[in-house]
Amino acid sequence: KGVKMFKVFLSVLSLSLLAFGHTNAGETSGLLHGFSHPIGGADHLLAMFAVGLFAAQVGGRSLILIPLSFVSMMLVGGIFGINGIQIGFVEEAILASVVAIGALVAFGVKLPVVLSMAIVGSFALFHGVAHGAEMPLDANGALYALGFISATSLIHLVGIVFSFAVSKILNNKVSKVAGIVVAASGVALASM
Repeated sequence: KGVKMFKVFLSVLSLSLLAFGHTNAGETSGLLHGFSHPIGGADHLLAMFAVGLFAAQVGGRSLILIPLSFVSMMLVGGIFGINGIQIGFVEEAILASVVAIGALVAFGVKLPVVLSMAIVGSFALFHGVAHGAEMPLDANGALYALGFISATSLIHLVGIVFSFAVSKILNNKVSKVAGIVVAASGVALASM
């Protein structure tokens, strides 16, 4: 069942990535800016990778529901940010997401799906606000959002694939070590 959901997740991701080939030349800056934002920040990259690791760790339908919760709430936050609606402690919450989700992976925590979705979704709202607030003024908001959603989905997918690959080889110990590295990196980023 989990493999089937993973294939659905891959299909949805591939459809969003196909949109890159169907943009007008003047509109690609919004798409590319949106795509590069999650990849360009270590805090976003680590948290999103950890979400993929966590989804694989919980398993089953979580393979799609946990990343979907993150992406959905990130989009809500992105709409807030694009429209100038600010919420407090954005940077602190983003760093907390790196530590918290990394710790969930490091300690091998398997929570109920709904609780897992609520945790990652809550953190994702802050990631989205940051993405939206940093949208270039001349960018198309919809294309910018498509860009950061596609990048985020891709990072989640990398975390999921990494987790499956190492679990076949090393019995999930590497995934837990990756969780420790993510959480420790979040602490290091917070102390800078």
